[in-house]
Amino acid sequence: MSDDVWKRDEADSPCIKICVVHAQTRLCTGCLRSIDEIAAWSAMSPQARREVMDALPDRANLITTRRGGRAARLKR
Repeated sequence: MSDDVWKRDEADSPCIKICVVHAQTRLCTGCLRSIDEIAAWSAMSPQARREVMDALPDRANLITTRRGGRAARLKR
């Protein structure tokens, strides 16, 4: 059996298993996809997946502020 059977022409998932949704942008802080993109990922065409993957690097600067974490709790 050939290994070619298992190769697919699709973009891999950008998921890095850090699934936290940023409150303001509604993007996952791990992979930078929107909730809608994450939900639709398995049904997306390979081309649609590539388009999302190509857009991800530009989204990194949208998540610049954090909710505070430990430092914010200590200020209270």
